[in-house]
Amino acid sequence: MQSNEGDSVSAALRRGIREAIAAAGGRIGFDRFMALALYTPGLGYYSRESRKFGALPESGSDFVTAPELSPLFGRALARQVAQALDAAGSAEVWEFGAGSGALAGQLLAALGERVARYTIVDLSGSLRARQRERLAAHAGKVRWIDTLPERIVGVIVGNEVLDAMPVQLLRFDGQQWFERGVALDPADGERFAWADAPTALRPPVQADFVPGTVTEIHPQARAFVATLAGKLERGAAFFIDYGFPEAEYWHPQRLGGTLMCHRAHRSDGDPLADVGEKDITAHVDFTGIALAAQDAGLAVIGYTSQARFLANCGILELLQDADVRGIANAQKLLTEHEMGELFKVIGLAKGIEIEAIGFVQGDRTHRL
Repeated sequence: MQSNEGDSVSAALRRGIREAIAAAGGRIGFDRFMALALYTPGLGYYSRESRKFGALPESGSDFVTAPELSPLFGRALARQVAQALDAAGSAEVWEFGAGSGALAGQLLAALGERVARYTIVDLSGSLRARQRERLAAHAGKVRWIDTLPERIVGVIVGNEVLDAMPVQLLRFDGQQWFERGVALDPADGERFAWADAPTALRPPVQADFVPGTVTEIHPQARAFVATLAGKLERGAAFFIDYGFPEAEYWHPQRLGGTLMCHRAHRSDGDPLADVGEKDITAHVDFTGIALAAQDAGLAVIGYTSQARFLANCGILELLQDADVRGIANAQKLLTEHEMGELFKVIGLAKGIEIEAIGFVQGDRTHRL
């Protein structure tokens, strides 16, 4: 029965995307396709009833996030959040894209009375329901909102939220750039196919791009940061995600970009297949995030690897009380070949003075 329901949801999503393509004259940009595939209410990957977060594929999950892997992630991050709350004179935390609610639970438990209100902004109705269940013990403090207020005072956190924002795709043929879009396969009107069109869009760097290069640009992530900057009156924001500064992101040898899909703890590079049944992500351009933040009035207070950030926040001290399994899981947060180096943390602030503890050693802001 569950399989039939899943098939029905996927079929309805694909039908809706085909209708969007037809309404647009036969082609939509990849950013529109990605938004529909992930966020169509009740049908998109993040909106449908399916388990997404978990440590093993046997659980029916597709990928694991740091808070699901180890509660020490949230406990370490809480030390940075507490410092920023003190600097802002606030008792409110905001989390964007709260997923399963694991990070919210860890922060609320670690911060205790330091937090009077925990606000979650999440587009997924199905995930909200799971968050409410998981955070039932903190029901008096937690609220969910759909529309941002005019004024935010407090600390914002986002773990693996920027990577899920729709991106535009560009392809270089050696002479000119094309925006990669999605159309229907002329040989099979039920399937999706790539459809490129000449564009004035360009990557934000000058580089010796190789013919055949496909890459992403991130206007929605930059607009999101600019919007937050306009709302944040006093406080700080910390975003944790996988990504690179621009010199690494648009290196000429990165021919295929960073777009990736995740399902059952396996990765593939075909977002046009199994639409709605798997995650679609792109690595974060942290230089772009920093520039968008600065242009909108935020200060960059630090940028470093997840491993260095967590170490600065005292995770090694927290490990002293962990059992063997807890140590093994926490090490995945820190080691280079796991999450430690691929994931980065960027800190932004407005209206406060703070020397953020997460960046006291190993700050890489100069590399952005």
